[in-house]
Order: sequence, then structure tokens, then C-alpha cells
Amino acid sequence: MVIRKSTGAAVAACLLVSTAPARAAADLATCNTDGFQAVLSPAASAYDARAAWLDRRSLAWPGAAPDAIYRLYHSATSAIVARSGAPVRGADGGLALKPTPAAIPAAFAWLGKGPVLALNPQDEARMAALHKGQLVLVREDAQGNVLASTEVQSAGALDDLYAGAERVPDLGATPARRSTTFKLWAPTAGNVAVCTYDSGSGRARAVTPLRFDSATGVWSATLPANLDGKYYRYAVDVYANGSGIVRNLVTDPYAVSLTTDSRRAYIADLAAPRLKPAGWDHSRAPAKVLAQTDMSIYELHVRDFSVNDASVTAANRGKYTAFTERDSNGMRHLAALARAGLTDVHLLPVYDIGSVPEAHCDVPDAARLRGLPPDSDVQQQLVGLTRQTDCYNWGYDPYHYSAPEGSYSTDPADGARRIVELRQMVMALHGIGLRVGMDVVYNHTFLGGQAGKSVLDRIVPGYYHRLDATGAIERSTCCDNTATEHRMMGKLMTDSVELWTKHYRIDSFRFDLMGHQPRATMEALQRRVDAAAGRHVNLIGEGWNFGEVANGARFVQASQLALNGSGIGTFSDRGRDAVRGGGAGDAGRDMVARQGYVNGLSYDPNGSAAATRDDLLKAADLVRVGLAGSVRTYPLTTRDGTVRKLEELDYAGQPAGYASAPGETVNYVENHDNQTLYDLNALRLPLATATADRARVQMLAAAINAFSQGVAYFHAGFDILRSKSLDRNSFDSGDWFNRLDWTYRDNYFGTGLPPAADNGKDYALLRPLLANPALKPAPADIAFARDTFRDLLAIRAGSTLFRLRTADEIAERLRFYNTGPDQVATVIVGRLDGSGYAGAGYRSVLYLINVDKVAQKIAVPAEAGRSYRLHPVQDRAEAGDQRVREARYDKASGTFTVPARTAVVFVEGMSER
Repeated sequence: MVIRKSTGAAVAACLLVSTAPARAAADLATCNTDGFQAVLSPAASAYDARAAWLDRRSLAWPGAAPDAIYRLYHSATSAIVARSGAPVRGADGGLALKPTPAAIPAAFAWLGKGPVLALNPQDEARMAALHKGQLVLVREDAQGNVLASTEVQSAGALDDLYAGAERVPDLGATPARRSTTFKLWAPTAGNVAVCTYDSGSGRARAVTPLRFDSATGVWSATLPANLDGKYYRYAVDVYANGSGIVRNLVTDPYAVSLTTDSRRAYIADLAAPRLKPAGWDHSRAPAKVLAQTDMSIYELHVRDFSVNDASVTAANRGKYTAFTERDSNGMRHLAALARAGLTDVHLLPVYDIGSVPEAHCDVPDAARLRGLPPDSDVQQQLVGLTRQTDCYNWGYDPYHYSAPEGSYSTDPADGARRIVELRQMVMALHGIGLRVGMDVVYNHTFLGGQAGKSVLDRIVPGYYHRLDATGAIERSTCCDNTATEHRMMGKLMTDSVELWTKHYRIDSFRFDLMGHQPRATMEALQRRVDAAAGRHVNLIGEGWNFGEVANGARFVQASQLALNGSGIGTFSDRGRDAVRGGGAGDAGRDMVARQGYVNGLSYDPNGSAAATRDDLLKAADLVRVGLAGSVRTYPLTTRDGTVRKLEELDYAGQPAGYASAPGETVNYVENHDNQTLYDLNALRLPLATATADRARVQMLAAAINAFSQGVAYFHAGFDILRSKSLDRNSFDSGDWFNRLDWTYRDNYFGTGLPPAADNGKDYALLRPLLANPALKPAPADIAFARDTFRDLLAIRAGSTLFRLRTADEIAERLRFYNTGPDQVATVIVGRLDGSGYAGAGYRSVLYLINVDKVAQKIAVPAEAGRSYRLHPVQDRAEAGDQRVREARYDKASGTFTVPARTAVVFVEGMSER
């Protein structure tokens, strides 16, 4: 047996004990070895897993092959050696397979063309047991010599053999009054035991073998004691390709909490009074969202929120508990947004993440950082010195999906503390009138395979991750892609979301790279969590279509074009790109040249590219697409004067309108990814643009987002001109490049060149911008943006006309003026009819968005004779944008005068209902 200690991604052999096939059950010595992996029977040879099981009885050979003899060899000790030109050695036996006329099913088309092979009926009953060892598929000649060999991907067989596991309701550790039950799905394991501990760091109290249920693939044991508040790990004996039969000491995929750095799982009854903050049972979310379109979301990172806030107690900075300090600058800011009309805070991942040390992390010398020039590269060098050991990461590196992250807790060693404190955070946000959403990342894990911080693959190797045709884990998402199309990975995701909904009262979820998941799984998840919550739980996500699953290659995806009609929202890049210009992947001169609708396209060129009036007209039409919720059926008078449905308009080769209902569209111009809008505008606006105008441009983008039908989504700090010093990817850039200033004195533009890994190639472009003091806003500019943003939220919240429920309502009630070839291309005019509409507030609402540097007059004869007045929010003395009161409406002619770079809302009368 080879003992291995796994540290990080590496697993290094350090002690040879035995290689005998017989293996003893796990014992206390096993339980007390941190980072433990034992090789019980080393692999004689490693193989590519090119073949794949289609179900329990048939498998696909990789690629075309001539007639031959096919045999499936098995070994309980991973001793198979299959070398070309020689007979197979080391197998316990072999099963004959016969080619069938069947074609590879569409769900497995990614394997390529090849023969489908079937087991003999008499061998089918043996397969569940044989999956616990090594299986090698061989093509042989008549003399039994190997022509080709491969291991076999197991997911298709396991999903068929153990379909009943989907209905097991209580995987994980479940404490009861006088007992504790442990259940782990590990159908290919030879043995499983549970190690239990009194604390997160002490020695094991016991090791208990689990029993195997052949119907479900679940191992279980019930101990005659309530172990609530104790800790545990599993010892799992399993075959892993390339390693052999290994014994992994591993945490639980269903862990509800952990000790420091996720070394042990925590046993907890999440309904126990000891885990409930005072008032938890009576605390409820504000009833602000009656339909998905009512959502106005502020995307916020837990650490960003308070780590730079001196008004927060030092011990709580960067922690869940910072949200409990209601009088802090940050909480006052959120409360003001809630009063203005914000409905939700969406937290970047708060499940357990793999990249941040939970107990001891390093912080760069802030005093030295502050003393450096604005265009220096030393800041990013100093941040880089602690990148692997600092407290910072966005958290898109999931380790345990259903346990709170410990680095945000005041005591990560205590499995209870992080549960209680996360609930305190939720209560605090609910208490100021905000619902709470979670950013969840079920599309990949931090690590896979037999790495030390891998969980799923160390329990059921090769099952939970999506493999390519060669057996390698797909990594199109960035990391080790999970396969939510497999029954038990889909179940893990659904069970996890249900837990967060039920036990933490999470109100909504944002799914990272949701297009990598099946639509059917997401719809089933929606039904489950709604039932568990007793209410509708709002689901939104990134519906991008790319990677190995693109265009339905493996299943019908939860992607933009495939989700319409589901009610699940996806982020829209249509309005985003039109408003700010370019695309998400812009680099080099494109970051400057690709101006957008609000930052100068054609009408305020920055000298880097020659944009035409037609480019501006195209952008204006796409802005209207976003304002109409990107619904497929809305009829728009386009730039050439023709009326077309939005689905007939082109956006990068796709229909611009893609949703069946506005709630399926999430409108945004900035989120955690890529540069902030202020930084993009530092690149795209002409250099001579005053900072006051830069603030106005930012609020024009905010107005478009606020007035758009669908869900409104904003990045934290967008309203105070947040800068990340031009960083295009701040996921691991530390506190320095991710700071927020709730005192409104600084937006942190010009605080050093951003980290070289993602930005270094553009330093020559970035350096002079950061060094230019004229690009840094004054506190007055930040205050203007802050107050104007709140006014826009209030306007949106004050009328359901900005939050219409259906595509038919949008077609009936939204009309655009100033369209077609003769339009004033820098002005958007939209009218919303409130007649007879519940919550409209007014008979009609008319908004005008002038992105130009000069005032514009727009004649709308159809609106002549109406009694329009400036919206009350904009007409009060303390309005954020004082310039709006210069706007005029001439009743006789229906002409509106709109000041430069201003969004104006006029209203007429009161609604009839």
C-alpha cells in the first residue's frame, strides 16, 4: 500500500507499505492522516478512457474499426496489462461482446462514429460488481492478441444501473435524537467507512464501515448517537484510472459545513435552534418581487463590501458579520438603495471555495501601496507576491457546494459559526428591505481527478465531470467541467440549491455559465426549489453558448436561445454591447476603438476609428431591443424604415430578440467580469471629456438599464463610478484593485497598473491613462452619480410600466418614436401606456435619452396636446441630476427639448386604476 499525502493539485508518494491484493478495512490510523490517499493496488498500466458505456448493457467503441473480436476484461486489483500484439495479462476474466446494428444515440454523438457493442444477457447481472474494479475494452485478433485497448467511461452505465439513487432524499450526514445516519453515493467503491471526530482538529473517535445498497449505489450506516456538532470524513476504496485501487480519505459532497480549510465535514441539523440567530424563525424577506421583472439587482462580493470600510468593526471587515453593523457606511448605502427601489443583493459565491486560506492569509503593505505613482507597476507586483496566500478571490472555484465559505466567518474552525453568521447576514439584508441572491457555480469544480482538493472524483472517479472522447476532463469553463446531464451531478446541484433556499432563505440564484447545463435539469430544479420554499424562487444565469456543449451537442442547453419559454432569465449581451461598445473579449486597440451608444459612437469620435452614422443607427436599434426586453415578437421600426420583429434583427449572427417573456432577459452594462464601465469609458471617451461628463455618461447607461423591460442588474459600485484601475479580470487581484469607498471620496482610478497576467500586454495603452489626473473623478462627480442612480431606481420602482410581465403587454404598451432612417440617432424616445394597467401610476410615461454632447429637440406630433410634466422624482429640488429640469415639452407641437447627455422622464396624469 502506497501512502500519499495530497497537497494542492499534486499527490506525491512518500511511503511504501504494501502492494498485496488483499486489503484491510479502514482503521483509526487512516482517519488520523490528513490529506490521505493510500494506493491499495497500483495500476499495472494506464489507459485512455476512449470508449463509453451508453447504458448498463451496451457501449461504444471509439471510432470506426474493422471486424474483430471484442472483449471486456476485468480486474479487482487493477492488474490488467494490454499491450498491442500480445495477449492480455493480469485480468480476472473477460466478457465477450457482440457488435450490434444500433447507431450511437444522439446524446453520445460527441464520441464520434463507431460500433455499438452489447454484453451477452447472461453477463449483465455481473456488471454492477465489475464496475468496482478495472475494466478494459479490447479489440483482439483470432489468436487473442491485442489490436487496440481502452478503458470505458462509466457514467452511462451508472446512470442506468442506479437510477433509483435520484430519489434518495438524505445523502450526507443526518443527525437525529438518538442516532446519526451517513449516506454516500459511491457505486464503484469496494469499501466505504466513516471516520468521526469530536472536533475539527482532534484525533478520530471512531471508524465505522458502511453497508452497500445494490439498488441505489448508496453506502450507509446509522450510529447510535446524536453526533450533531461533530465532524467526519469518509474512507473510500475505489478504482481510479492511472492510480489503481486507492483509499481516499475525503470529505462529503453533501457537507453542510466544514472546519478550517475544508479538512473535515461538519455534522449539523440545520433546523436546530443552536444554529439560528435570534429572530431567525420570524425573519422574512421583503415582499418586493411579485414577478421576475420586478427585480433590480446589485451584485456584491462579501469581502469587497466591508474590508475597506473603516466604519465597520475591525474584526468584522470582510466577513458575513459586517452586514450586521447597520450604521456602517456600507449598510447605509445599501439601505438607501433599498429605499430607492433596489430589490435584491446578489452575492458572489459564498459556498466553500478552494482558493482562499481560511485561517491565515497575507495582506500587502497598504501604506506602501498608497505611496506609489498612479501608473506604477509596483502595486500589482506587491499584490502578486501574496496572490496565492491572500484572503481574496471572487470564488468561482467551488470545493463544497452546500457549505458556507469559511474565510468570511469570524471563526472558520467552528463549523457552526459560519452557518450562523451567514444567516445573520441574510437577516440583516432582509431587515433593510433587500432580498438575497446567490451566485452559484455548478458548471465546474476547483479541481478534479485525484488532486488533494478534489472531492467528487475521489469518490466516484470519472463520473461527475464531463469527459471528452479521449476520456480527459473538459475545461471549456476555465476549470474541470461538471456533467450536470448525469443523474447524480444534476441531483447534487438541485439538492444544493434546495438546501440554500430552504435553510438560508436565499431568494434568487444566478447560475454561472448556465448554458453548460441542460434545460430539463434547470426546469426540474425550478420545480423542486419552488416546492421546498413554498414560493417562486427566481432563477437567472449566463446563457452563453460555447464549448463542448455548444449548439446542443450533448443536450438541449439552458442557454439564451434554448431557454425561451422556461421563465428562467439569461443575461443579454445585445443591449450591453450596444450601450458600452465592443464585446466582452476586447483587447488592445479594440478597447479604445469600439465605441458604443453612450460613449461617442460616430457623434463624439475619439480619433481611433471612423464610425459611420449607420453604425450609430444599428446601435440605437439594439438599444431599443434591450428596452423592449429582447422579446422575440416585439415589432420595431428599424433604421431602414421597415417594421420587423426583434427575432428578425441580427446580433452577431443570432436573433437580437431571443426571449419569450421579459422576465427571461437580464439587462446589464457592467458586472464583476471585464472592466468596469468607468474604466471602459476612460478608454473609449475622448480624452478631453470632463469627469463631470464621464459621470453623466455612466448614468445614461444606468438609465437605459433602468428603463429596459426585464430584470435590471447592476454591479456594486456602478453607482459611485467604481474603477478597478483598468483591470480587465480582477478575480484574483486582491483587495487593492477591488476596493469600494462608501464615503464617496474616491473611485480608485489611477491606483497602479493592473496585474500583468491579464493586462500586461496592454500596459503601453493603459499607463498614460492612469497617469492622467484629468480622468480621476472628483467627489462631486461621484455624488452626482450616486444620487442620479437612486432617482433612476425610484422611477423604475414607482411604475409597473417599466416592469411589464409579458411580451404581449410590451407590444401593446411600449411605443418608440424617433425611429427609422430620418431619426435623430443620438436620442431614444419611448412611450409607455398606463391606461388600465395595475401599478402604472400614470396614464402614460414618456422617456427620452439624449446621449449627445448637445441638447436636442425631438418633434413627436402624436404626443401633441397631452399634459406631460417632468417626473416628480426628477422635478424635486434635491434631484440627482439638476440638468433634467432644463427639459421642455411644447404641448402645441408635441416637441420635447432634452439637455445634453441627459435621460428625462415625462409623465401624464394618473393611471385609471
